[in-house]
Amino acid sequence: MRTTLTLDDQVLASLQEAAHRKGKPFKFIVNEALRLGLQALEHPQAQPYRLSGSAMGRVFPGFDLDKALELAEGIEDRAIAMKLELRK
Repeated sequence: MRTTLTLDDQVLASLQEAAHRKGKPFKFIVNEALRLGLQALEHPQAQPYRLSGSAMGRVFPGFDLDKALELAEGIEDRAIAMKLELRK
């Protein structure tokens, strides 16, 4: 299909240079560039997930952080017991 495009001078020069370097027709290079550009717009490259650490305060005496799950269960059990006491 024929159409008219207005290209920036720098884009035109880059396309012409790519066509010359690859030994391909200009319209082939333009179509390839448009295809790749549209594909990149539709499927952007995923950015790596980064998680930054934050201070959670000091450790209180008597708490063994190696047994954090047991500590969490104990806290949860006490909270449930308090709720049940309030319902009486």
